[in-house]
Amino acid sequence: MRAKLTRRRVLAGSIGTAGAAGGLGLLAGSTGTAYGSRASAVPLARSATATVDGSLVAPFGRHLAFGADPKTQMRISWQVPFAVRNPYVRVGLKPWELDRKIEAEVRDLNTPALSSKLPAVDQYYLHAALDGLKPGTTYYYGVGHDGFDPASAERLSTLGSFRTAPATPETFVFTAFGDQGVSYDALANDQLILGQNPSFHLHAGDICYADSTGHGKDSDTYDARVWDQFLAQTESVAKSVPWMVTTGNHDMEAWYSPNGYGGQSARWSLPENGFDPKSAPGVYSFVYGNVGVVALDANDVSYEIPANKGYAEGRQTAWLDRRLGELRASSAVDFIVVFFHHCMYSTSTHASDGGVRDAWLPLFTKHQVDLVINGHNHVYERTDAIKDGEVGRPVPVGASTDPTRDGIVYVTAGGAGKELYGFPVGVEDSYEGAEKDRDSILTFHWTKSRLPDPDTVEWSRVRYTGFSFLAVEAEAGASPRLKVSALAESGRRIDYFEVARGKGQ
Repeated sequence: MRAKLTRRRVLAGSIGTAGAAGGLGLLAGSTGTAYGSRASAVPLARSATATVDGSLVAPFGRHLAFGADPKTQMRISWQVPFAVRNPYVRVGLKPWELDRKIEAEVRDLNTPALSSKLPAVDQYYLHAALDGLKPGTTYYYGVGHDGFDPASAERLSTLGSFRTAPATPETFVFTAFGDQGVSYDALANDQLILGQNPSFHLHAGDICYADSTGHGKDSDTYDARVWDQFLAQTESVAKSVPWMVTTGNHDMEAWYSPNGYGGQSARWSLPENGFDPKSAPGVYSFVYGNVGVVALDANDVSYEIPANKGYAEGRQTAWLDRRLGELRASSAVDFIVVFFHHCMYSTSTHASDGGVRDAWLPLFTKHQVDLVINGHNHVYERTDAIKDGEVGRPVPVGASTDPTRDGIVYVTAGGAGKELYGFPVGVEDSYEGAEKDRDSILTFHWTKSRLPDPDTVEWSRVRYTGFSFLAVEAEAGASPRLKVSALAESGRRIDYFEVARGKGQ
């Protein structure tokens, strides 16, 4: 941490009153260039003082997240363009009976003018924690403040809803991708996800690209207003589907805290059961139905982009070992899904990160993880089952694999909406209905010395250079299985395989 403090100034100071820039964030474009050498921003939790009539201020950017127990806990977050008085959430079992009122916490971010092309920006993020909920129950909610009551007749159209996890496992769907940003294609993917009726969504990092450089340094290009656009874009899905995010390299915003996660802590309320939720908000786990989900921060171990390498001082990896052991020992958990940003196995632009392999591959093998989901490379790519660094079993489209016997399948789902990448020269796409199997692909992986080491690999099974996302159906019962599909922006299925564990788990 001391090393980080010398590299990134710890920025202090009070939050200013809301100004016009706070409201312009949602409306204005993000075409300016910002450099962070003069940044001064700190997330604070405090009561905001209203500067405009609350009846004129409409909340936006609603997004949900589970607490540590999805059966009984939900976190509701949103944004207002100006400071408001007494923000709150109303919740009830019927949209016309929102009889429970919960005070919201305000977390402010003040980003000063980082260049002559951008104004200072005040952003107001609000969060309410709902505990003691009933499992498997649909709740209705509205967010408001003095002057804006969501329960009033003229505001009923602003209500949202969510459903808690069931008390006993049942079949459900979850979706996943990484590297989204703000674009038409990102919005289109959101709407396709909504059509899957997922119980939750996993976002594998590089969330909105307000930091468009992604080196985790205060010299990166940064425009805080992109977050306003992103949260407005995502609201149509995230207001009803818990949006579970982790941290990518573009999410290390060096202006807000020593390791760059102060902005994430201000904008998101995530489960606080990781190794240190204050310094690493993107590290946590939860169990939904028969699936245990683990979110990791790969910036801590990445060889490619070392801005935050080693900041956890081994605590994240030690926590991961414990948590995977707990999940595997649980009779309620059939499958373990791990998601993080940097790719453990991929052949596209960033290729594979040897840092995540060295730190976590032994633990994934030890605890027989069932599925690993990454982003970072802006493509869809899926491996065969990998065991001991090699193909344990080929998994062509439509096949079934058993992690207890074959190894682990790794999916790169980085086609959420940001500009697309490609594969090595001469390597064709290969997906459902257009399979072009190859014996091997020449690619590389990042080494501890930050040098790309050439690899000739045989595990790249499915490749697709288009916008896409992952949809996973988890079946419980006597023969549990994960039915994993990848869908293109057109809605066409481009990949499908199943994960079914052997009896010897």
